[in-house]
Amino acid sequence: MATTPALLGALDDFTSRENWDKFFALRGGGDSFEWYAEWAQIKSPLRSLLLGAEGADILVPGCGSSVLSEELYDLGFRRITNIDFSRVIVADMLRRHARVRPEMRWRVMDMTKMQFPDGSFDFILDKGGLDALMEPEVGTELGMKYLNEAKRVLKSGGKFVCFTLAESHVLDLLLPEFRFGWDLSIQAIASERSSKSAFQTFMVVMVKGKMGVVHTIESRLDQNAKYCNMKQANAVIHALQNENRIRESHTSGVDVLFSLRDLQLGAIGNLKVIVPGRRRQLILGEQGSSLYCYKAVFMDAKNQTGVFAYHCGVFIVPKARAQEWLFASEEGQWVVVESAKAARLIMVFLDSRHASADMDVIKKDLSPLVKDLEPEYPEDTDPIPFMMASDGVKQRDILHEVTSEITGPMVVEDVVYENVDGDQSCLSEKMFRRLIFKRSSGLVQSEALLISDSPSETDNKSKNSSTASKKKNQKKGLSGSKNSLRIDHSYLGSSYHSSIICGLSLAASALTAAMSSGEKVSTTIVGLGAGSLPMFLRGCLPFLDIEVVELDPMMEEVAKKYFGLSMDEQLKVHLGDGIKFIEENAVADHGTLAHSVPNRRDSNAVRILIIDVDSSDLSSGLSCPHVSFVEDTFLMSAKKFLSAGGLLIINLVARSSAVREMVISRLKVVFEHLYSLQLEEDVNEVLFASPSERYLEINHLDEAAAKLKAMLKYPVDVESDIKNLQRLQ
Repeated sequence: MATTPALLGALDDFTSRENWDKFFALRGGGDSFEWYAEWAQIKSPLRSLLLGAEGADILVPGCGSSVLSEELYDLGFRRITNIDFSRVIVADMLRRHARVRPEMRWRVMDMTKMQFPDGSFDFILDKGGLDALMEPEVGTELGMKYLNEAKRVLKSGGKFVCFTLAESHVLDLLLPEFRFGWDLSIQAIASERSSKSAFQTFMVVMVKGKMGVVHTIESRLDQNAKYCNMKQANAVIHALQNENRIRESHTSGVDVLFSLRDLQLGAIGNLKVIVPGRRRQLILGEQGSSLYCYKAVFMDAKNQTGVFAYHCGVFIVPKARAQEWLFASEEGQWVVVESAKAARLIMVFLDSRHASADMDVIKKDLSPLVKDLEPEYPEDTDPIPFMMASDGVKQRDILHEVTSEITGPMVVEDVVYENVDGDQSCLSEKMFRRLIFKRSSGLVQSEALLISDSPSETDNKSKNSSTASKKKNQKKGLSGSKNSLRIDHSYLGSSYHSSIICGLSLAASALTAAMSSGEKVSTTIVGLGAGSLPMFLRGCLPFLDIEVVELDPMMEEVAKKYFGLSMDEQLKVHLGDGIKFIEENAVADHGTLAHSVPNRRDSNAVRILIIDVDSSDLSSGLSCPHVSFVEDTFLMSAKKFLSAGGLLIINLVARSSAVREMVISRLKVVFEHLYSLQLEEDVNEVLFASPSERYLEINHLDEAAAKLKAMLKYPVDVESDIKNLQRLQ
């Protein structure tokens, strides 16, 4: 029976039981149907896989009316269990096979909620079942539930065989879910030219092995082979290459940053069991599962023979204390584990995004995340205790509160950090001015150092611009008039700003040439904030012509009144939409501008474009920048804006690894060169993209870093950051 438009219309939603019942009822009984991969195409690879396993227990989930089970039965595989949540099709298949294939079993069952004991089957044969659950509009929830059930009911050493079209959203779930403890291979199913499907079918085989072991994927795909859909096949090959790079990093011995899901999947072994001395770094939380994202360290006490106060505890470290030896070094962390008297300790590090959040909210957000990391202690039913180092703020003075129609509620405050354990090099008695965005759960958008405006202290102001410089400035108490204090524009309170400066090493030769010749380098910054970055750049690299584009007029007022922003010929602020500004000023062709940008002398000179804006819409999974700044249309405008060369710099904060990969993929399509600098102590990642290598220092980054450092009027720890710069394309 042919599949008519009316039949296909019944399947508006592939995850609906009612729709499938309607579909099979309309088709009528006694007829088989294959969505893709006919039996003749899969017979040979499947027989090779099942060779000698005629007595094996086989599960076919989402069986539908496929001939797969009956063909296998007739080949001698009798212990086959078929399940489908459609009563209509199960009743029909029973009528067709009960007499001629009496040993084969049929059950009405939801494959995301199987009713079989653990380890029931030697083989699971999925033919389109996962694909049906993974409609892009539905998301991954049903697919993940199904895969968890499949893993559960499969025996150790068993094989999960998945026939799939291997679309990107399916592979994005499938490959990471079988990363740890599974041996995975993939091959294409041969198809004839006359095949009714315009899509290539793939057979993915996953063998259940030892928890925690990572294998690279065995790809039996050939880029030179002729597939029925080459674009589809090349996308799969590219996805496998990316996944294998991740897997190789896990086997390289490098201290990998795991996700909570990685640990749940067995990346470091059984979480229910304490392994003395086990320590791993991880990220807790992601879009949709928590309010915040957290960097954490998971530690099982080295000595498990003592008496513990807790079988599992959480220790929260505020941002102000994250760089102390006790919390920043592995040796210090073990000291904390011992003093906490916990068999397992999860040390959670707060950053600028948590600075003004209520601690009860933080604990509530963390509780379900750390629950999954709790070891098995049947006799202990108490909730996991939270411990915390003091928040580091000794005094807080709110200077200004205002609500903007664009940015929402904002707070300007002066804070003094505590002196910790008598350490004279810490932040104590220095005053910092902070700008807080309340819409982002208390995000500290900017932090500036306040110093004395007296001549003697002005001459001796801090010269270290990195975050670590907080520890090196002379003490300044709260005594005296606030009017005698001013913003130190040689200080950068945000570590990602230091990374932005470091990344300019990529264009160091071009910048050196411009400085030597007296040329001005056009630098556009989208996003003003408190003005810390443009003010620093003006003083640090005086040959830059800086134009800042800011959407919110109130932001400019706050920056001028409270953070010392001042404009001149070298630094201008343009109020308006950053996306429209770049589009209107993009280079239409070599040497031609849609609208002239002030101070831009030569459209072929090196240019710098910095995107440093946060997003109020967290539904996209992006905290920075707004998703509009990583759309293809804007990226193409940015490429034209940079014309023959230069750097696009993006401050990226993605709460989802999938969203981060999406951003990276889009940038790779538009830009020839792409680099990343991941911050060690923060969630930010700074991306550097260029349309050509005309101005880039590609092969000698150490030399380039030295050139940049020689140009800087304020010292920046370029050497340390440049070591973390990774080439993505």
